[in-house]
Amino acid sequence: MEDYHISTGKHFYTIGLSYKKADAEIRGHFSLTEESKQRLLEQAKNEGIDGILVTSTCNRTEIYGFAQHPFQLIKLLCEHTHGTVEEFEKVAYVYKNKQAISHIFRVGTGLDSQILGDFEIISQLKIAFVRSKKLGLVNTFFERLVNAVIQASKRIKNETEISSGATSVSFASVQYILKHVENVSDKNILLFGTGKIGRNTCENLIKHTRNNHITLINRTKDKAEKIAGKFNLIVKDYADLQAEIRNTDILIVATGAHNPTISKELIYPKKELLILDLSIPKNVSDDVNDLENVKLIHLDHLSQMTDETLERRKQFIPQAKEIIAEVEKDFNQWLETRKFAPTIKALKKKLKMMKDDELNFQRRKISDFNDEQAEIVSNRIIQKIMKHFANHLKEDSETTDESLELIQKVFQLEEVTK
Repeated sequence: MEDYHISTGKHFYTIGLSYKKADAEIRGHFSLTEESKQRLLEQAKNEGIDGILVTSTCNRTEIYGFAQHPFQLIKLLCEHTHGTVEEFEKVAYVYKNKQAISHIFRVGTGLDSQILGDFEIISQLKIAFVRSKKLGLVNTFFERLVNAVIQASKRIKNETEISSGATSVSFASVQYILKHVENVSDKNILLFGTGKIGRNTCENLIKHTRNNHITLINRTKDKAEKIAGKFNLIVKDYADLQAEIRNTDILIVATGAHNPTISKELIYPKKELLILDLSIPKNVSDDVNDLENVKLIHLDHLSQMTDETLERRKQFIPQAKEIIAEVEKDFNQWLETRKFAPTIKALKKKLKMMKDDELNFQRRKISDFNDEQAEIVSNRIIQKIMKHFANHLKEDSETTDESLELIQKVFQLEEVTK
């Protein structure tokens, strides 16, 4: 991207890892809290990076940024997570320039989501954008790119049915319960954690299970009470967690902690219990699997659901790809204009200098020289010349470099554009 006059970084990169190659445990090693995202961005700024976005969800952790080399971004990620460079290299991906641009379009429009049509990532990108902008880490490129991805996402939602029905991990968890638990409306359900996934799961539980035995527990009780008030549910203190687990039939964990919040010791082993862990990193300890009466399901398993709704969405992928291609093409055309903008600016300056010199010459020769008319006519001629050059550079992108070189040579713009 050095030719595009956007950043001090030589190229635009996407580095990251996702559910496709990294399991829940490895994704957990590279997950970023809100605090660690902030620290990562601050370090990036101190290191001279002038354009960067960071996202971390249960399905993926990614950094989009300008750098001399992708290792600058990989190093930042590893320094602010529990992951190592060796682990990263085994499961990660690195995209550069146009490939990196295409990747963010796929991700932001839900085509790369673990559950097809899950548009949760677009809100994550918006949050990442705002966070970076506050630190002065958003340049013109990112402004334009994120807006283009948002536009593509909106069009896909409005013009296709790829997101018809519920399309999230929270919905998948409720679908799993409905398929595998008999008489679900009579079961005791405990939801531990009332963050975004917890809230969405709660809404889906009430909507689809018709269950009046749902209890909420959150470390911060007032958050749980806000949700409980909305749906008329029971709230218990965090100190009551073990007792409530003993009384429940289904435990849904969506706490978002960086270490397990549910261990073997908290569970009564003589009672059947279904546990759904919707957290990254895993918030339910693996030793829970040692208990005979307990069935533990993680979100990776839930996301592999292929019910009729998900199968139906697949038929809209070609239409979604067409929309992405159209918006992405517009963005790349804008990017090309960035490439020749300095030359066009320098050419305009040179033509204005030539015009001023000529008008001064004619002013001395002609006694009743009309300054106003001469300025109007000459400025219009410059405007038309500039339009022709700009249109040529936009329309014939394959020869842009050669055309720029020729313009610079003919008008002797080398010094101006350096």
